[in-house]
Amino acid sequence: MVASCNRNYYAHRFDAPNDEFTELIGGDEPNARDTWRFSIDVAKAWESAVSESRRLQNTRIVILRSGMTMSPDGGGIFAHLLGLVRLGLGGRAGNGCQFVSWIHEYDFVRAVRFLIDEEKFIGFVNICSPNPIPNSQFMRELRCAWGTRIGVRASNWMLEVGAVFMRTETELILQSRRVVPARLLQHGFEFQFPYWRDAANELCARYRKSRC
Repeated sequence: MVASCNRNYYAHRFDAPNDEFTELIGGDEPNARDTWRFSIDVAKAWESAVSESRRLQNTRIVILRSGMTMSPDGGGIFAHLLGLVRLGLGGRAGNGCQFVSWIHEYDFVRAVRFLIDEEKFIGFVNICSPNPIPNSQFMRELRCAWGTRIGVRASNWMLEVGAVFMRTETELILQSRRVVPARLLQHGFEFQFPYWRDAANELCARYRKSRC
């Protein structure tokens, strides 16, 4: 199996979710920035190379498009977001309307195991929660799970300045990643943490315990 990242593949949109059947690819939508196209082109080229490679006999090709995997381990995206929350900086980013595509680490591992066992499964598959939510709600529920009331918002210009110092793009936080795992659900996969509120509570509890 091979993994890519769905935030660099699907279209930046708010109106409806992206799944493996709609295949609305990013890069040409009118509300996307030109600087966001680079990562989309890389993801498309990467998947194309996998699809065009010579297939080994009796080998399945399953290409994973993963949302942000949330775990309490240090250095990960969850630890970074929680660090902002603990400092009182965990407010919405920009207008907060952009959708966040995420998955709890337990469900990520379970999904991969599920796909290994499903011997007839081939092709592209989204590995993410069936319930992506707007950034403002995502951060609010993370603050609630940690017990923090204050969350200073980050305006677009603040994010632009931060991106320059970090040598990255604001795409990582401002692009709307409204992606759902249609094929996993179609094949009967059941998520242990389908909702961010439950996932955030569990992750915060384990983060606290690991630092006691």
